[in-house]
Amino acid sequence: MSDTRRQIRTHVHANAGIHFNELVRESAFAPGQIQYHVRRLIAEDELVRDEHYGRTHYYPPTYDAWERAALALFRRETTREIVVYLIEHEPTTPATVADALEIARSTLEYHLGRLVDCEIVEKRYDERNRVTLTLANPERTGELLAEVEPTVPDRLLDRFTRLVDDLLEGPADPQ
Repeated sequence: MSDTRRQIRTHVHANAGIHFNELVRESAFAPGQIQYHVRRLIAEDELVRDEHYGRTHYYPPTYDAWERAALALFRRETTREIVVYLIEHEPTTPATVADALEIARSTLEYHLGRLVDCEIVEKRYDERNRVTLTLANPERTGELLAEVEPTVPDRLLDRFTRLVDDLLEGPADPQ
């Protein structure tokens, strides 16, 4: 294995779920070099490639499909904050989470939809159709959450979304 390929593999193994653009930004190699070596690493079963939410992510082969989807989600700052809040305060309601994190309910529901689809969060309905949020597997989720940190571009995207939500919400009602 070439030194370049070994460096790329080592970087992906240390940053499970890294997406291609971030891999390019964090490396000293040209995008074409990275594409070439990543393809070879995948063919050699040294890496796994997965598409999540419009981005290509790379993982060591030891991660299962659930873990790969979770790691991709945890790279988003808002999603991460929702999961951390649930770890500390579950069970809770969506309104409580939205208020505590100061995000619009629509933004919360967007992220919750992905978390529910990936079976990270469960929405439970009572007899009056009120929703309670819990983590499907808190221990496993906490372990994976500790492995990743949102990237600067992902944090900027989430912060921009929050800014737009605030602007659309308008000024607080003085009453």
